[in-house]
Amino acid sequence: MLQVEVLETSELGDRSYVAHDGATAIVVDPQRDIDRVEQVLADRGLRCGAVLETHIHNDYVTGGAELARRAGADYLVSADDPVRFERVPVRDGDEREYGGLRVTVLHTPGHTDTHLSYLVEDTAGADTGAVFTGGSLLYGSVGRTDLVDPRRTEELTRAQFRSARRLGDLPGEVQVFPTHGFGSFCSSGAASGGESSTVAEERARNDALTTTDEDAFVENLIANLTAYPAYYAHMAPRNLQGPGPMDLSAPTAVDPTQLRKRIEAEEWVVDLRDRTAYAGRHLVGSVGLELGEQFSTYVGWLMPWGAPLTLIGETAEQVTTAQRQLARIGIDRPDGAAVGSVDDLAEDPGQLGSYDIARFEDLVRLDGPERNGLVVLDTRREDERREGSVRGSVHIPIHELVDRLDEVPDRPVWVHCATGFRASIAASLLARAGHDVTLLNDDYERAGELGLT
Repeated sequence: MLQVEVLETSELGDRSYVAHDGATAIVVDPQRDIDRVEQVLADRGLRCGAVLETHIHNDYVTGGAELARRAGADYLVSADDPVRFERVPVRDGDEREYGGLRVTVLHTPGHTDTHLSYLVEDTAGADTGAVFTGGSLLYGSVGRTDLVDPRRTEELTRAQFRSARRLGDLPGEVQVFPTHGFGSFCSSGAASGGESSTVAEERARNDALTTTDEDAFVENLIANLTAYPAYYAHMAPRNLQGPGPMDLSAPTAVDPTQLRKRIEAEEWVVDLRDRTAYAGRHLVGSVGLELGEQFSTYVGWLMPWGAPLTLIGETAEQVTTAQRQLARIGIDRPDGAAVGSVDDLAEDPGQLGSYDIARFEDLVRLDGPERNGLVVLDTRREDERREGSVRGSVHIPIHELVDRLDEVPDRPVWVHCATGFRASIAASLLARAGHDVTLLNDDYERAGELGLT
């Protein structure tokens, strides 16, 4: 009987899967840190018969090639992908059996040209089956279609519409397991997340299945495409090579003297602490990027690719967690790490800085020359800004700030986003550039409630 184990990678908004019959497993779209997959296999007493790749991923480095090598399993990848590693090349309609499971390959282009979905069924017909849809049919929507080539977005969106409808023709009871759609920037439209779904449920709610008007679907999807992380440009080339194992051993320890030299050289020295702790006390010239679910996304988006990177953590565990997240997007090894209190990591007190934290209520209390003398900087995306903004604010999306620092007026800057996370990164970058900055660590909704919009 078919069983499916879900491996959540919430930091990137993706899922991987281990489908099995109780003895033989099929792994779908594994992330780089395959130790999590191997633990599931060991805990369940499973032998990995095959690793299935739905597409050459744009948002993370795959662990598929390494898992297949270590497990001695088949590695199913589209025959049309120009990969540089050994694989079992598969095409639409191919069927393969592993233990008591049958895999049927479905070509579902749109997210990429060569995208595949996999229908997995019990060979004895003991269950309803499951379809692993990668970046094609998501929960409530579909994967974005502008990653291959922006000039081909309309063409690929039309292909995505037809692929989704092909999947929608499967029996209604078939379970649907997408890779994207849980916060990944590879999603588009109103991806709804959730724990599970079936083809029948998607027919009732999915943007691509609730309309028969292809033109309207294409227009709506393209209109709702938002900016995506700059590091995506480096993922597909890496995945075509067949990435090897990740190394999570402790990075080189960096002492206070070396830290100072790296900061003075304007390298990226990233402080992993909580945003409020960073604002209260930090090494001047470092970048505050709070360790959490969006950590690696914004390191990969903002830091020049391949630039030297040093991590500052309160504990060695923090650094290891950051390493794992970074390795998933191909930042394999930090150039060093320092662990301890920020006071201990400073060579002298003159290296320590701080900036103020405020809420939108504090902005309301300011009036007259004081209010008129400061700049409110909105770091949200363009699509967020279109929904409303603080009156008189300047807009520079966080992912453009590094290249547009010279556009920030030389006046006190109060910086906000939707929740405070992106604004905290921006505040640290502005402070690093010498600005007098205040972090608005608040939910943007409060600005509207207080009449600031």
